[in-house]
Amino acid sequence: MINIRKLEAELWESADLLRQGSKLTSSQYCMPVLALLFLRYAYSRYKMVEAEILQNRPSRGGRVMPVEPSDFAAKSALYLPKEAQFDYLVNLPDNIVTAGLKTKDGQDINSLGEAVNNAMQLVEDQSEQLTGVLPKTYTMFADDLLRELLRIFNNKTIDEVGGDIIGRIYEYFLSKFAKAVASDDGVFFTPKSLVKMLVNVLEPTQGVMLDPACGSGGMFVQTGDFVNQAGLNANTNMTFYGQEKVEYNAQLCLMNMAVHGLNGRIISGDEANSFYHDAHNLAGKCDYVMANPPFNVDKVKAESASAAGRLPFGLPGVNAKTKEIGNANYLWISYFYAYLNDHGRAGFVMASSATDSANKDRDIREKLVRTGDVDVMVSVGNNFFYTLSLPCSLWFFDRNKHDDIRDKVLFIDARNYYTVVDRTLNEWTEWQLLNLQAIVHLYRGEKEKYQQLLSDYKAVLGDTTVSSAQEALDKQKATAKEAIANAQRKDKKRIEAEQNALIADLEDTLETARQHEWLTEKFGEEGVYQDVLGLCKIATIQEIEEKNYSLTPGAYVGVAEQEDDGVDFHERMNEIHAELAQLNSEANVLMEEIQKAWEGLK
Repeated sequence: MINIRKLEAELWESADLLRQGSKLTSSQYCMPVLALLFLRYAYSRYKMVEAEILQNRPSRGGRVMPVEPSDFAAKSALYLPKEAQFDYLVNLPDNIVTAGLKTKDGQDINSLGEAVNNAMQLVEDQSEQLTGVLPKTYTMFADDLLRELLRIFNNKTIDEVGGDIIGRIYEYFLSKFAKAVASDDGVFFTPKSLVKMLVNVLEPTQGVMLDPACGSGGMFVQTGDFVNQAGLNANTNMTFYGQEKVEYNAQLCLMNMAVHGLNGRIISGDEANSFYHDAHNLAGKCDYVMANPPFNVDKVKAESASAAGRLPFGLPGVNAKTKEIGNANYLWISYFYAYLNDHGRAGFVMASSATDSANKDRDIREKLVRTGDVDVMVSVGNNFFYTLSLPCSLWFFDRNKHDDIRDKVLFIDARNYYTVVDRTLNEWTEWQLLNLQAIVHLYRGEKEKYQQLLSDYKAVLGDTTVSSAQEALDKQKATAKEAIANAQRKDKKRIEAEQNALIADLEDTLETARQHEWLTEKFGEEGVYQDVLGLCKIATIQEIEEKNYSLTPGAYVGVAEQEDDGVDFHERMNEIHAELAQLNSEANVLMEEIQKAWEGLK
């Protein structure tokens, strides 16, 4: 079985080693590398669709009719001229000049970089959505470096697992670049687990979706995946619109959508500044709005923002002297609400401070709560972003809540529920995301979805419990240690890899069992919603009013009781003080000895 995570990591490591060997920064390297991955995806899909077309191809005079661009368009695939096909580029001679190549405009091609630039132009000619998007800067790469990059992405393993896996590899590279260029204010990428949480709660099926701060398009990609996994066609069922002020990010977005087979209309540049433009004229027309806007933006021109509309609850606080809005968080919040139609849903990421900010913000929040359309509020812990370590909140609106919860809001405090990726990054795993979604399902009275999740757990775990999974893991670790120790030198690496793979599978099973236990301990096998201290609470609008319209989950869910560890606090503190006094005494003796030794050297 092919390990996709291992493949992703190996491809990234190889590509990043080349960057380190060049004089290019991560931000210079990012777009051209992602475009090569896109080209590799397009070629893989081209070959797959070409095979489908040729299966039933009519022949004339004993010759099969050649494929044409229109054949590919009918199957929502990109037609690639020969000079834009990945294997053509890979197999070009080392000395390009000897091949006598010319561009589409008849110019001589004198380097591999020029050949790749020409390929990108040919691809753009096949897709209106990609016009002007793909980079044509490959002459800044030495031919040797570019040839090695092409070789890395020509990995045959990709074809063995299917072309669509390149979409996942593309996302992996995008996330790694986001981390690499974080010091350059790389704000184009929202961590996947936050995006999936937004999508899971909104549960999009069909209609118009807008992201007015779309970055590299993660909201569209995850929405497309959700719709497709439900057995529907995202391009048929959804219409995607985006605004992105930074043109570089908009290019990443269009490539990201293309590599996942999605169509969308993305506007960039000054006309895409959401504070001053509703670029697609979508106020009141959206079925879904999703976004991760920049937090705490200042110096927004109040008069221009007011003229641009989409402010059903009025302007936030304005500096009377400068005529500027000092914090634009509630502009964004107002926009997300204003874009919704009468049955629309919105989900977005926001600075934690916005849940109980004062003055005009508080007044807007009161009006918002009183609509009854605030649906779910989720607190997220530290280190979910590459570019900042602060916590955030996820907000959800629903203009069509059913009557049972019309005057209620579900609060979830998930600040202590996450998985550590490394020292500076946390995330939610797939099972953790499903558990949080299950709480929302129970709040909405959708018990059948909770039961389906338990069935999914059962399919993976069978009768495995946390204790039995731990026991199996401990046994495997002992077996692995013995097997590696007894292996002959020539077999040691292979056996170690095999044993580590077995251990990793058992660790996954143990973690799945823990998440199953976490969920069922709180809501049982039947799936009966109950408020859980420190985790979740359904509050009424009256309760929210009593807390001055705060939407901070911690203000409602309370703090979970800490388990008694059996240690007497005062007794332990006395022990710690005694240990500290002893250490101080030993330190003083050591300092005296050092001083005497030093004086003896004089």
